[in-house]
Amino acid sequence: MDRFALKKSAKSPPEPAVKKDAVRQGVDARAAAVNMLDVVLRKGTSLDDALVQSRSMAALEPRDRAFARMMVATVLRRLGQIDAVLDAFVENPLPDRAFAVRNILRLGVAQLLVLETPAHAVVDNSVRLCIVVRQQGFKGLVNAVLRRVSRDGAVIFAKADPALNAPKWLRESWTKSYGAEKTVAIAKAHLAEPPLDLTVRGNPEEWAKRLGGEVLPGGTVRLRGAGEVTGLVGFKGGGWWVQDAAASVPARLLLSALGDAAGKKIIDLCAAPGGKTAQLLAAGATVTALDRSEQRLGRLRENLDRLGMKAEVVAADATSWRPAQPADAVLLDAPCSATGTIRRHPDIAWNKAPEDVTRLASLQARLLDSAAKMLKPGGVLVYSVCSLQAEEGPDRIASFLAAHKRFERVPAMAAEAGVPEGAVTPDGDIRTLPCHLGDRGGMDGFFIAQLRKAVGR
Repeated sequence: MDRFALKKSAKSPPEPAVKKDAVRQGVDARAAAVNMLDVVLRKGTSLDDALVQSRSMAALEPRDRAFARMMVATVLRRLGQIDAVLDAFVENPLPDRAFAVRNILRLGVAQLLVLETPAHAVVDNSVRLCIVVRQQGFKGLVNAVLRRVSRDGAVIFAKADPALNAPKWLRESWTKSYGAEKTVAIAKAHLAEPPLDLTVRGNPEEWAKRLGGEVLPGGTVRLRGAGEVTGLVGFKGGGWWVQDAAASVPARLLLSALGDAAGKKIIDLCAAPGGKTAQLLAAGATVTALDRSEQRLGRLRENLDRLGMKAEVVAADATSWRPAQPADAVLLDAPCSATGTIRRHPDIAWNKAPEDVTRLASLQARLLDSAAKMLKPGGVLVYSVCSLQAEEGPDRIASFLAAHKRFERVPAMAAEAGVPEGAVTPDGDIRTLPCHLGDRGGMDGFFIAQLRKAVGR
């Protein structure tokens, strides 16, 4: 069995015969999933980009494509637990040349223990996949391991710590910031596909009734099992836009600080894809939406066109760009490690590293310095990141306030921000966690700070 040996058991099950009449689509969907895992885990491509670039995914029927994506997302969400199960049944690691076989096994465990796919289909198709990826020598191993997983794996899987589904450096970071109990709660919140959140124009209760959703604190309308977004009532008419409940908080906080936003000049830095820009425009503000990526700004323009909104759209580097006149407010939703969005993008846990956080924290510091220069005296600066890392949140603001004596923190109130009481930190900043609103589907992890530039200081 090469260098990957099955741990001894009382009896090794026989290899199944490959069914001649097996449904080809089932193998094709699983083969596409194996390729996707390779691209994400070994090459570091984001899951979203891998989905767009995959020819094998594009060739699938819609139902098979959805199944392949679900398998990949399930493996990424449960990777630590899945590997713990495999480690219990396998003695030696696969050789480097057989990386695809490890992913075949991972997909098999996900189907057996999470998706509850019939065992015979999982084992048969997994064995056939060994032929597809030209690893015929591992057919017997794959058969034996997955048969044992189907029989004995559920207990091991259930006992595996959900925190294993994030790499060690993230677990240690979160434990330091939030404690062991909260870290486990965060990890558990990452396990399920998140619901669809909408920011609506008009009455949230009315939209919730029309769409079959519920209204969250702050006015977000949450839907479950919504299906294709473009087919929902109100999409074509621009009645709402997709935006996680936590992602709507920074603009809501800024608008609360301004009071009446009508006619106020606000700069939205790193604005694409435009959800926060839309919130500010809907409140009557005059908005300059800036982003360095023309491609991302194209998406922002499309979103604003659908909503019937208009902003000044600028393609520029926010670290060096300056407005003609200082603004009343600046919203900086800075580029970050995005570890607060793992529930939506499970690949992030495995494609980020500590050096990414260090690099991004440096960029965030430069962006904050630049934002400070765009603001008029008495103006409001709201800083946010969808990150759970302290280096990108409270540490960043502490450093900024130490270097910019004209700025002071404006403590947030849970009610005005539309967040749970526990989301307001002792310093008065907002720290949402994926486990907040856990009984209602959770929310993304954000850090948000509200600052004001003093007058005449």
